[in-house]
Amino acid sequence: MKEFLAASFSEQLKTLKEGIIEILPRDGLEEKLNLSSREKRPLRVKLGVDPTTPDLHLGHAVVLKKLKQFQKFGHQVILIIGDFTARVGDPSGRSQGRSILSEKEVKKNAQTYFQQAKKILNPKKTEVCYNSQWLAKLTLKDLLGLMSILSVAQLLEREDFKNRFKGGSEISLHEFLYPLMQGYDSVAVKADIEIGGSDQTFNLLVGREIQKFYQQKPQVTMTLPLLEGLDGEKKMSKSLGNYVGITEAPEKMFGKIMSIVDSLIIRYFRLCTDLTEKEVNELEKDLKNSRINPRDLKLRLAWEIVKIYHGNEAADKAQEFFVKTFSQKELPANLPLIVLKFEKTPLFKILPKFDSEIKSHSQAQSLVSAGSIDIDGQVVNDPFYVLDPGREHIIKIGKKKFFKIKFD
Repeated sequence: MKEFLAASFSEQLKTLKEGIIEILPRDGLEEKLNLSSREKRPLRVKLGVDPTTPDLHLGHAVVLKKLKQFQKFGHQVILIIGDFTARVGDPSGRSQGRSILSEKEVKKNAQTYFQQAKKILNPKKTEVCYNSQWLAKLTLKDLLGLMSILSVAQLLEREDFKNRFKGGSEISLHEFLYPLMQGYDSVAVKADIEIGGSDQTFNLLVGREIQKFYQQKPQVTMTLPLLEGLDGEKKMSKSLGNYVGITEAPEKMFGKIMSIVDSLIIRYFRLCTDLTEKEVNELEKDLKNSRINPRDLKLRLAWEIVKIYHGNEAADKAQEFFVKTFSQKELPANLPLIVLKFEKTPLFKILPKFDSEIKSHSQAQSLVSAGSIDIDGQVVNDPFYVLDPGREHIIKIGKKKFFKIKFD
């Protein structure tokens, strides 16, 4: 509580607004901070994460870093692991419905979520909940009450549902329930504030309506930018293979970040590092005025990100490994790009397609097993390794042979 009372209103407001796209209602954060001061209690700040895949990535980290700021000011962070909602899957931004995950799949994915989130959040100041604790107990009567809050017309105003409806794509009834379930999470934890990506605005606002229905003070919603993935176009996503996992090995993380397009360098500095806005603005000026080479700035970016998740020493070693492997004239200039169709083909079956000296699958398996293959700066020993689609990969065979490939 002492930490909570020590931070001034203006300091909190300035920091917490940084990087935010939209706050609804517009003066809502000020009102909640004033309420917090009057009642001498920390705000309850909610984030829900569905374990539809086993890994958290840098896109998740954008919102986790905002939660960390709330923790810095002594507010109570509630991390909701959506083990129940994950079985339905969030329809936000989807052009088609998700497959329903089994309880076993969700449970397996959820096992390491909090451990991963602790790389950013203070575990002693984080309340962790699984929404099956309350959603699994809802009765049909409860569900009918929730369903009375929204109309089908309101749901079809959502861009994703609207496009699917116009295009004749199926929309299952359980997808309509998703925003109601996410909104009920806010009731269950008595959220003052909910944060999320900019694609979550509809779901977050539904939470306000459901809190009113249950006679709670409605939460304020705060949305942050979506981080583009390594392909430079689509939202970072495990399913698209354009992600950087926050628990990936330092060398692999470093190599992936070095593969981003130059136009994303400053955006990644803003959303993925601990540098101040002033520092990032200076780097942006240097880049625009050609006072710094994009590649050198990307090295700094990769180092800053690896440092957050693995520490200074690991970041130094990852940079040294990358420079040694891909610099010092080892990597040929203007290496041609080989584009292949993505079919989840194992590595040993791909190698003979672009290296004519590899005559058979068995020879390829032997090379991989012997540690003769590097992918994006990291030795791969698994012949059945599947490369990520949608981004470029540098494959090194032996000491001198390099190939740049991409899967569409």
